[in-house]
Amino acid sequence: MTYNLIIAGVGGQGSILASRVVADAAIKAGVETGESLKVRVGETFGAAMRGGSVASHVRIGPDVGGPLVPKRGAQAILALEPLEGLRVGVPYLAPGGVAILNTSEIMPMEVKIGAAKYPTIEEIKEALSRLGGKVYLINATDLAIQAGNAKTVSAVMLGALAKLSKLPFNVEKMKEALKGRVPQTTIEVNEKAFQLGFEAALA
Repeated sequence: MTYNLIIAGVGGQGSILASRVVADAAIKAGVETGESLKVRVGETFGAAMRGGSVASHVRIGPDVGGPLVPKRGAQAILALEPLEGLRVGVPYLAPGGVAILNTSEIMPMEVKIGAAKYPTIEEIKEALSRLGGKVYLINATDLAIQAGNAKTVSAVMLGALAKLSKLPFNVEKMKEALKGRVPQTTIEVNEKAFQLGFEAALA
């Protein structure tokens, strides 16, 4: 069975880093267990733009085709920004899937200029719940600050993902992959952020 995950956020939040961590963990798990796991990663929506929408697709399984998750095919949506989670979740969240939202908002330009209204967190949660998914809210930004670095939001969210989604590898593989992807000087704070996210997530 293929495990499909989409990590949504805005440029600069670390969604691409998070997708690479998940992919690394899956590859390492496959090598160590001898499983024939393939991993595909793809980005959409202007990944190069700081502040622009970013969606990183991660597909893991024995027979993975293209890098993009099929519509209504994501077992998990990890949203570093709640509105981006809604934008991705509506077309992609699978029935029975899990959506994990950071409750800290980053207002898009159309909201800042008054051309659009930002929905409330409860409205976002209700919309995703109507799709048949389980929705979890976590203030990853506050937890990242508590860990010692506001830039560790993606590590917090990965910790929550490890707790709330049935990943095809164990939590230790995710921790190892995180250590291998972040700068050496930030390993400790990222590990703390990951643990805070894991503990804050209520299964």
